[in-house]
Amino acid sequence: MVETRGRTGRKPEPADGKRSARQARMDRFSKPPTVRSALQRSGIAAIVFVAAMILIVHQTVPAAIALGGFVLLFYVPLSYYTDLFFYRRRQAKELEKGRH
Repeated sequence: MVETRGRTGRKPEPADGKRSARQARMDRFSKPPTVRSALQRSGIAAIVFVAAMILIVHQTVPAAIALGGFVLLFYVPLSYYTDLFFYRRRQAKELEKGRH
């Protein structure tokens, strides 16, 4: 008995996986940014920042958490407006591409 690893059915077409991944990325970029997504990204960044302050800089835990709160408050609007800028730029490029 011979066993073969991997896919043994029909060969995948070259555009099968790439096109769906590309389409998913384009769909994600075509959505306007939300405060919720900015808050999630900022929360992750604040947690990484607090951990870095404790482990690398040897900051006390309360001081690191206070700095992390400041980073969170600073990063939420920064992240949202950066996403909004790139969203508007992408939309303008798509509009321009549609005109030509």
